[in-house]
Amino acid sequence: MRKPLLAVITAAATLATFAPPAEAAGATLTVNVAQPFRPVTHVASGGLYGLAENSRPADSTLLPIKVNSLTQPAPGVGQRPNGQPPGGDSLLVAPQATRVGAGEFIRMPDIYPDFPYRWVSWNDWLAKVNTMVNARLSATTVTNVIGWELWNEPDWTWNTAAAGAFNDGWVRTYRAVRALDTLTPIVGPSTATYNRSWMQSFLTRARDTGTLPDVICWHELVNPDRIAADLADYRNLESSLGISPRRVSINEYAATSEVDVPGRIASYVAKFERGGVESAHRAFWYEYGTMNGLVVNNNQPTGTWWLYKWYGDMAGSMVTTTPATQTGLDGFASYDGSRKIVNVVFGNESGTNTVNLTGIGALGASVRVTLLSTPSSGRFTAVTAPTTISTTTRTVSGGQLSVSVPNMSVSSAYQLVVEPVSGVPAYQQRYEAENASVFRAQRLSAAGASGGGYVGRIDNSGTPRTDSYVDFVVNVPAARAYTMTIGYANATGATATQGLAYNGGAWSTVSYPPTPAWGQFGATIATSVTLAAGYNVIRLAKGSPHFAGGTGYAELDYIQLT
Repeated sequence: MRKPLLAVITAAATLATFAPPAEAAGATLTVNVAQPFRPVTHVASGGLYGLAENSRPADSTLLPIKVNSLTQPAPGVGQRPNGQPPGGDSLLVAPQATRVGAGEFIRMPDIYPDFPYRWVSWNDWLAKVNTMVNARLSATTVTNVIGWELWNEPDWTWNTAAAGAFNDGWVRTYRAVRALDTLTPIVGPSTATYNRSWMQSFLTRARDTGTLPDVICWHELVNPDRIAADLADYRNLESSLGISPRRVSINEYAATSEVDVPGRIASYVAKFERGGVESAHRAFWYEYGTMNGLVVNNNQPTGTWWLYKWYGDMAGSMVTTTPATQTGLDGFASYDGSRKIVNVVFGNESGTNTVNLTGIGALGASVRVTLLSTPSSGRFTAVTAPTTISTTTRTVSGGQLSVSVPNMSVSSAYQLVVEPVSGVPAYQQRYEAENASVFRAQRLSAAGASGGGYVGRIDNSGTPRTDSYVDFVVNVPAARAYTMTIGYANATGATATQGLAYNGGAWSTVSYPPTPAWGQFGATIATSVTLAAGYNVIRLAKGSPHFAGGTGYAELDYIQLT
């Protein structure tokens, strides 16, 4: 929900000033490491208009936070958010989004310069739809577009008097897009808030006309406390209407008073992860080129950037966190089984509070516990590093550990890292496929897969809208050649192939000899990759620009760099 600086905001989305939660100090967050519930995919590491041009902000600020996806303006953007010149054209920023592993929703009404959008006529709008879709179809090297967002906040920006009812307008626009592009997912209705009666009317009309969105979208801009109830209500509504479960995106989240407050953002991310959303994007309130306030002054990190860096460091599985209430202390956590690292990020409470960890027996009887914090620095003050509060060695009893966190600030975020006292690899070597950026394939689960998950159905190639690939964002300590081992399955009975490229370089081909069955792992192949020190992006593809296409089929379990 980006607005001119003197915005007119509907009462339903009025944004109150952030205040500390009512819950008294002394709260407890419970983390059950033995209860994973989904693979780490960094669902909430995304942004509305996160990219300004092809290199602003710099890749070096985006790769560590593992950007999941973005909502960017339409090709030929006219939108002037907050009085700035038009920018962030989805097709122009696609090379950078691809370099950092991010998908893009294209927001179609941003072809208009004004906000709220100034309706002209149906002839004008449908002509613009044709222009936008044809521009995307002509961009034959762009493969990261993951959805057309047909409109934005129709619950207050749609001109019913001039354009007719929105539900009818949705049907008309949906059919216009599908007449040209039958493949790209459609996203909507993208309302400013979740409203059951509004959503019921929309879904009923879309169901009855065969125009249901592939991705259901709305915005959570007031506070995070209602997220769980909104998601639960939507699922109940969907079921009651006989609609098959849709993927859910919250492609604008956090109010102006919250978006730069790490403690508050920790509560948002926790609720998105627990609620099972596929993606969530930071709202755009200010300037282009800062990833919505995460960087400042020539790509220096703000305090909130460090929260997303901690999030980006998560690997393996998200594990269950249980707050005492929806309104106070909350957080999200992961467990990387290959390194035996528990990573907890939390906040939104003051005073002395407690993180209780259970199910950590696999870490051993003695563990190293590191506690860090990052402040609410705002969007104009750089924070060069988080603050290390303590590093201690603790004894685990019965697979449990209780950590007291003193003197918390409600606006700060905190990271708790628990790991064995010895034997932890110096750098992450194993990267699970289900943690990677997955395009036109599916994350699946199997007991025999490393980490319990894998990526299968990597089976599309031939056009930029169906190219199927997996991008691994890896971080290595030195520039050199690494042996890359790939865990896989291939039950075709014949050798399958995929393309391999890294950092946008030349393609080579990897071959996967047949294995006994799908979803059963243990087979590996090895190849060599020459990587730069720091972050690199490794792509394994059935189809991709400048690659002729793989043969047969292979499922990916993990890659390992040694």
